[in-house]
Amino acid sequence: MLMNNHNLDILAFGAHPDDVELAAGGTLIKHVRSGQSVGIIDLTRGELGSRGSAELRTKEANMAAEFMGLTVRENLELADGFFSQNQDSTLKIIRVLRKHRPRWVLCNSPEDRHPDHGRASAMVREACFLSGLQKIETEDLLPWRPNGVLMYIQDYDHTPDLVIDITGLVEENMKLLSCYASQFYQAEMKGIDTPISGKDFMKFIEARCYHHGRAGGFEAGEGFLCERSVGVQYLSCLD
Repeated sequence: MLMNNHNLDILAFGAHPDDVELAAGGTLIKHVRSGQSVGIIDLTRGELGSRGSAELRTKEANMAAEFMGLTVRENLELADGFFSQNQDSTLKIIRVLRKHRPRWVLCNSPEDRHPDHGRASAMVREACFLSGLQKIETEDLLPWRPNGVLMYIQDYDHTPDLVIDITGLVEENMKLLSCYASQFYQAEMKGIDTPISGKDFMKFIEARCYHHGRAGGFEAGEGFLCERSVGVQYLSCLD
C-alpha cells in the first residue's frame, strides 16, 4: 500500500555536513523556534575534507542537529568530490523528497568555489522536479513536488533574490557553527590550513549576515537565490 508520510516545512540539502549551517543556519533556527518542522539531508560525509574525518563530521552534524532541534537529519553517503548527476543519485534524492514531503527545499549555491556545491545544487533542483512525476516509481512512496527551491549563498557572493530576517540570531548562529570544531580555527588545533580554518573566517560569516540583512532592510539576514519568481497576493505581504 502506498504511504503518505509526514510532511516537513523545510528540507535543506547540503553537499557536505556544515554547508547548510554556514549559509542558512539562522534561517533554520528561526523556523524551528516558530514551531515549523525542519530537516537536513547531507549528500556526502565530507570524507575528503582536509580536517577531521567522516566519523568526526558525522558526530558534529548530529550535535548541530540537536542544537537546532531538527526533526530529521540523514546522510545519503554519496562519494565526496566524485558524486555525479546520474539516475542512482537522483533517485536517492527523490526518495527522501517523497518520504519527507517538504513544502520548501533549500540547496547549495548554483556556482561556488567548491565544485561539489554547484553539482549538488543542480542535482537537488532536478530531483525536486522529477519527484513530482507519476511514472517514476519509488516503492511505496507517493510523488511529491515542493512549493519551491531556494539556493543559499555560500563562498561566492551573489546578489540575493530573497532575504530571511535573522535579526537577533547571529550569536546563536555562531554557536551553531561551533559544533563543527574540527573545521574551524582553534588556537590549539594542528592541521592543514584551509579557506575556512583561518582566524578571520567567522568574521566573514558575521559580515555576510549583516550585509545580506542590509540588502533586505533588516539588521541581519541570510540571502537566497530563487529558482523561479516569488509571487505575493498583495504589496502589504512585503512590509
